[in-house]
Amino acid sequence: MTTTKQIGNTGEELVVQHLLRDGFAVRARNYSKRYGEIDIIAQKNDVLAFIEVKLRSKAYFDTTEVITRSKQRKIIMVAKEYISSHTIEDKVCRFDVALIEKDSNSLCYIPNAFTE
Repeated sequence: MTTTKQIGNTGEELVVQHLLRDGFAVRARNYSKRYGEIDIIAQKNDVLAFIEVKLRSKAYFDTTEVITRSKQRKIIMVAKEYISSHTIEDKVCRFDVALIEKDSNSLCYIPNAFTE
């Protein structure tokens, strides 16, 4: 029997492989603070991407329903803490969303999905 955690890990691994093929280096996975978590943090050249991964059983996605404004604020707070604690300078930071259809493992990757 596959657990929700295993399904989530499989989805995140799909996104990691996509990022690696695109030339990104993964800096962190499941970076967590008491007020939130970022699924994947990756860097390519001067771009530092904070990536939220979402799996759905249906092909239709509405990003406004997937990543609520409240969730966005939590991700932004965790990203700011990561930047501060890792002394990140001279990087373009962005918030990406990776949407995965569970049954087909199809990936829709949205760079700059939201901003602060």
